[in-house]
Amino acid sequence: MKWKLTFRYLLSILSIVFIVLIANTIILFGILIYQSTQGGVEDYEYSSGENFTRSFSQYLALEDGQPIVTEEGEDALEAFGAWLQILDENGEVLSSYRTPDNLSTHYTPIELVHKYKYMDNDFNTYFIGEYEAYSYLIGVPNSNEERAVFMLNPTTLLTYGSQFLGAIIIVDLIIAAIVGFLFSTVLTKPVNRIVERISELKERKFQPKKPKRPGVFKHVFSNLNDVSETLQQHEDERRKLEKMRNEWMSNVSHDIKTPLASIRGYAELLRSDDISPDERLEYAEVIERQSLYMKELLDDFNLTMRLRNHEMPLHKQETNIERFVRELVIDLLNNPQLGKDQINFHSDSNDLKWNVDQHLWKRALLNFIYNAILHNDENVEIKVYLTNDAITIQDNGKGISEEDIDQIFERYYRGTNTENIRGTGLGLAISRDIIEAHGGSVDVHSEIGKGTTFTIQMN
Repeated sequence: MKWKLTFRYLLSILSIVFIVLIANTIILFGILIYQSTQGGVEDYEYSSGENFTRSFSQYLALEDGQPIVTEEGEDALEAFGAWLQILDENGEVLSSYRTPDNLSTHYTPIELVHKYKYMDNDFNTYFIGEYEAYSYLIGVPNSNEERAVFMLNPTTLLTYGSQFLGAIIIVDLIIAAIVGFLFSTVLTKPVNRIVERISELKERKFQPKKPKRPGVFKHVFSNLNDVSETLQQHEDERRKLEKMRNEWMSNVSHDIKTPLASIRGYAELLRSDDISPDERLEYAEVIERQSLYMKELLDDFNLTMRLRNHEMPLHKQETNIERFVRELVIDLLNNPQLGKDQINFHSDSNDLKWNVDQHLWKRALLNFIYNAILHNDENVEIKVYLTNDAITIQDNGKGISEEDIDQIFERYYRGTNTENIRGTGLGLAISRDIIEAHGGSVDVHSEIGKGTTFTIQMN
């Protein structure tokens, strides 16, 4: 791929050079042909001496059979800075205009040829023209023009010209090939890396790479890295969802087996004709209880999965935490099922306000309090107090061992003192997930026989 790109780029460079050479040659020959077809130039001030001389016959006239210069001709000679001698057919000077004093009054044919070919000692350049039966000699002092005489053979000129043109084309193409190759390698290397990066993306290799000497393709590599990061995020999200789905299926299938087995067993017993009405009622109650447990398990599991994967929308609102916690404690005290459990509330901050989802926050706090009630004796004392930056829930119950305290927030974990207590094992995990979803944190401290303390803070 790399050499293919280099060859194509090099071929394009050579084609451009060849086309430019052909176009320049055509333009050059066109200019030469155009100049050769042009006669005199009206603006004699800027024309060459040769063109001026050829067109000067328009300023000559015959008077009494003798050639004279018109007034316009004299003005033209003065403007061009030239002088004029008119000669008869024998080379005798008939008349002169603005001529130097030392000029000859008679010219032989060989002298005219010599003067036409070369400058004289006074640096006059000579031009010869023809009018009727007369000829005229125009001299331009200190002219910038020089005359060179070439002997050319058209056949030889064509041969050498074609060889010269061919040599120029070959040399230019070689130079263009060398320069194009060097430049194309610099250009095609980043292109080759771009192709490789795209192939890596196709193979699901999304690791961003810093290119070496990206050149003009710096923004392309930058965009490819942005695409890589975006695709990597999508891939991570896909893997997370896949992991969440597999975890959900694994945990649900594992935890539903026990209540399903119980439901199936009691359902088989209900089909028997030998059971009494009381037993039938008892079995039905067990099936109902296990069904409710399964529903509670699925609901709790779905909630904690959504919280940990940030899929749970939070309906936050500014909440006075002192009033919120006080009302929650009052509702608990009014619940007759709590029995003799003591719950005390104390606040040191009446103005503490947090942005929370009140429904989820209530569930998180209740899980901590219910955990203290369910896992301790009936006479346990629970203290809920509010400081300037935290909510603390403390009990004086059994406490939690060191080997259990690091795992109490894990899903389905049940400590060594909870064998005979009914529950899904997701309560504390849900509470911790709710608080962390709000940007908060939970700290736990416990000692066996002295109780447990949960401290909730918002970051």
